[in-house]
Amino acid sequence: MNLGIVCGSFHREEVESMLEFAIQEAESKNWVVSEIIWVPGSMEAPLALDRMLKKDNVDGAIVLGIIERGETDHGLVMGQSVTKAVIELQITHNKPIGLGIIGPGAEPQHIGPRLEPHARAAVGAVAAMSE
Repeated sequence: MNLGIVCGSFHREEVESMLEFAIQEAESKNWVVSEIIWVPGSMEAPLALDRMLKKDNVDGAIVLGIIERGETDHGLVMGQSVTKAVIELQITHNKPIGLGIIGPGAEPQHIGPRLEPHARAAVGAVAAMSE
């Protein structure tokens, strides 16, 4: 399995931690991480995923990021839109995508405890859909 990873850089330090966990999980399955792309935030992830999934050397992908709770519903709208786009990309490309985005609505105290489980679960979702 060749895995692509799209990372949102808005919360760069936390997502770098998620990336490390995801790579460890992929390596535990003897997978190759064939490409890592950093994008500004979750909104840009679907386009990066679409471009990535068009490549023959990518069998599946994960997206890592964080959508925090804000003062408006912007994060909720963003989370719903990004999730819908990711689902459509899976169907269009017939390749699994693991969603490792914490939130929407994440508050600072929610982020740390979710970094590892969300990253590993995203890889696990790809594994489950690849069998």
